Amino acid sequence: MLRRPFESAQYASIAYRQRLADRDITISMSRPGNPFDNAKAESFMKTLKAEPVNGRAFIDLGDARRHINSFIAEVYNKERLHSALGYQSPLEFETAFAQNKAR
Repeated sequence: MLRRPFESAQYASIAYRQRLADRDITISMSRPGNPFDNAKAESFMKTLKAEPVNGRAFIDLGDARRHINSFIAEVYNKERLHSALGYQSPLEFETAFAQNKAR
């Protein structure tokens, strides 16, 4: 598993690094100011912030999680076409991949 922290200060914590290492999680961090190091994740976060989150007031953390999870499951994974996936949705791509792998 790969873990990218939101704040680089996390790397200063020996206890934090040890907890990740104990769970076989590799720490990874982009260069400062270079979103191209993780362009696909950056693109997803931009979409997430612009669509289901932008301007919305959530009741609490649970409400935010429900709305975001619903957006990912019902819109992003099923309807959103991605050029990196040959203009298929992630669900279509995953289904085709699984079918090809089974052959």
